[in-house]
Amino acid sequence: MKNIFKTAFLVMLVLGCKEAKKEAEETKEMVEETTMSSKADEWTTLFDGESFNGWHEYLKEDVSDNWKIEDGAMVFYPPEARENGNQFNLVSHGSYTDFVLSMDWKIAQNGNSGVMWGVKEIDSLGQPYLTGPEIQVLDNEGHPDGKNGTSHQSGALYDMVSPMKDMTKPVGEWNTMVITINHKTNEGRVELNGETVVEFPVNDPEWGEMVANSKFADWEHFAKYPTGKIALQDHGDGVAYKNIKIKEL
Repeated sequence: MKNIFKTAFLVMLVLGCKEAKKEAEETKEMVEETTMSSKADEWTTLFDGESFNGWHEYLKEDVSDNWKIEDGAMVFYPPEARENGNQFNLVSHGSYTDFVLSMDWKIAQNGNSGVMWGVKEIDSLGQPYLTGPEIQVLDNEGHPDGKNGTSHQSGALYDMVSPMKDMTKPVGEWNTMVITINHKTNEGRVELNGETVVEFPVNDPEWGEMVANSKFADWEHFAKYPTGKIALQDHGDGVAYKNIKIKEL
């Protein structure tokens, strides 16, 4: 009889240990899933509204006085004269591959600017657009580029994919733009003021075909770097950016 009780006790002990182990593994999996989900939902602020921390001008170490911080926004004042064709494009310190980038922008009347990704700072290349594809920021009505085909209008993947509709607000008002670049899912997307206006693949062969059919076909370094910096373009016109944040995918 003692042996029976002893055997039963051992069986219960083993089963209890297995159940405890199973519960521990399930708890671990839940914690890992929650952590991954939480990480996927994390936004990183790229502009704190008070300083240029995290930014510098392309191929430079700091930010010139042409960029100022006003009312929580980065505001570009183009110089009246440029020595040796000097440019003042802003680029992020950090580099990114797969991400969602959100920001607000406001363009000056008749103005032109743009947001680029995949930018590499190469000494022999004087402009970030020589490496980074651009999402256009434009006064569609006032700037000549707005009449130069819809693939040059606000929200366009510049010279490659036109916006499905014009969602820009009147000049002087803030526009909210969200750019998604995800090589894992071969997805590029631009949302402007709450609506998707552009969708495009980001991997070859489709991406390569789009580039081959654009003005960038013979540009040696254009769109060759899946991982690169974010750039805010100096196109010679006034522009402002704020609420800039990024979520890595």
